[in-house]
Amino acid sequence: MGLGEAEPMIIPIVYLVLVLVSILLTVQSTHVLYLMLYTWDRRDAERKARAPDTFIPPRLSFSVLLPARHEEDVIQSTIERVVRADYPAELLEVFVICSQDDDGTVKKAEEKIDQLAREGLHNVRVVVFDDGPINKPHGLNTALPQTANKVVTIFDAEDDIHPKIFRLVNTVMVKERVRVVQAGVQLMNYQSNWYSTLNVLEYFFWFKSRLHYHAHHGSIPLGGNTVFFARELLLRLGGWDDRNLTEDADMGLRISAMGERVRVVYDDRYVTKEETPPTLGHFIRQRTRWSQGFMQTLKKGTWKKMPTRKQRWLAFYVLVFPRGQALLGLYLPISLGMILILKVPVLIALCSYLPVLLLVAHFLVQMVGLYEFTDAHGLEASPKAVLRMAIAWFPFQMVLAYAALRAMRRQLAGRHDWEKTQHVGAHRGSTEEAESRVA
Repeated sequence: MGLGEAEPMIIPIVYLVLVLVSILLTVQSTHVLYLMLYTWDRRDAERKARAPDTFIPPRLSFSVLLPARHEEDVIQSTIERVVRADYPAELLEVFVICSQDDDGTVKKAEEKIDQLAREGLHNVRVVVFDDGPINKPHGLNTALPQTANKVVTIFDAEDDIHPKIFRLVNTVMVKERVRVVQAGVQLMNYQSNWYSTLNVLEYFFWFKSRLHYHAHHGSIPLGGNTVFFARELLLRLGGWDDRNLTEDADMGLRISAMGERVRVVYDDRYVTKEETPPTLGHFIRQRTRWSQGFMQTLKKGTWKKMPTRKQRWLAFYVLVFPRGQALLGLYLPISLGMILILKVPVLIALCSYLPVLLLVAHFLVQMVGLYEFTDAHGLEASPKAVLRMAIAWFPFQMVLAYAALRAMRRQLAGRHDWEKTQHVGAHRGSTEEAESRVA
């Protein structure tokens, strides 16, 4: 068959691929939009997401795990916030978890512990491990056998927790008889750099809406901190998978496969406040780790053990999403090129624009979310912030796609080392400014 004869066959195939990809992207984008708006669209879901209006007296005891690596700049403030929480000191024990080579963080933690001891507070200690792998889940597994209280919770080294978080969880666990609670986590410094607003809004919609959908259907990838477990449940599961780069998501799916109910609480007043990664390089490494961890968990196959087809599909959908992001990163430049050089029939052109319309809808929802987020936390959004978000929109999607492609490359190469994200406490400046305005 000559080139001239092949051309009439190739063009319809290109049209067919264009239509199929456009329809798939439209369906996927519509579903993501539904998940983003889940608690806004359903009054019962929004009601279930809220924190209790009143708290019962303290009954549960808590063991707090604080994994930290090279966190000299923030660990003392985090210890202070946890120890000074509005909960009886005798019902709290705190473990700062470090590897043996992290002298700086160990020194800062011990300085803070000595200061607290002089004030009569003796419920904080440092746990040091000297074996591998050097990562968060291995540290958690090292500290877990040393805990003694009923509930085990995790906070990251830079976290600003709400003083009443333990009262909130104590109330939910006792009154609702649940053994796992995922409370809200929120990035705060939305104006730090060009990508920070979009990063903040990802957390906002994930914890405020999407996780409630996953919990409702019993297939939930848990967040990495401000998650509370009955200690006996963790021991029964054998702790965390210390080879998994997203041990939190893996743990959530393992719990879901057991049929264990997870209560998600998102209330703007009680969120744990965090910061966006300080540089683009740190952001890419963080996203690479998350994407690769999802790939690991997909390959591990825990999702196949879910009781129902709906749960299995939902878990698979979440875990395969980074691969979709990688493919999207390859598709977007090609599609832009096709728009410029390929002439297609009107109907096909209209079909190819459907994903674009969904992207516009996503942006409008994010814009409304920005104003709701800032209003909830005593911050201030401006038209300039919206403009910056609009300019950053496409580059941000390409960065996510690049991180997913990088994760695929690392996975194929068999690299599973933990790429550390730096923390500088940028969210604490935002929090203090907001609190001063409210006061």
